[in-house]
Amino acid sequence: MGMFGGRELKKRKKKYKWKKTKFKVRMLQLKKKKDPLEGAPQAKGIVIKKYGIEQKQPHSGIIKVVRVQLLKNKKEITAFVPKSGAINFINEHDEVLVEGVGGSQGGPVGSQHGLRWKVIKVNKIPLSELLKGKAKKEAR
Repeated sequence: MGMFGGRELKKRKKKYKWKKTKFKVRMLQLKKKKDPLEGAPQAKGIVIKKYGIEQKQPHSGIIKVVRVQLLKNKKEITAFVPKSGAINFINEHDEVLVEGVGGSQGGPVGSQHGLRWKVIKVNKIPLSELLKGKAKKEAR
């Protein structure tokens, strides 16, 4: 290097940044390309199917989930329906709003393997209000 080696140091730093995975993922926007919601916090979709999934060990129980086809890009995702009895307010062909569950690095939470999204609204009515009985779902 030497006394006037600043330019060489800068050039080398720029080159070796690309060896770091986090830098590469951020610069090439790989998360946005892989993510079905395309980087958005929430997305609308149509319910295709309702069913239950068994939890991972050591828990036992059935998690109620819905298969949703997103309106923005026609990709299908599996979204979980929070709270007991909430699945009864959702029918096939309903429009739902989904958002991330909030696990680390956008992943699943706890014993729910593969469930990265949850349903928050059904036909533009919040699921929490339907559960409390404050609102009724309109017939489509």
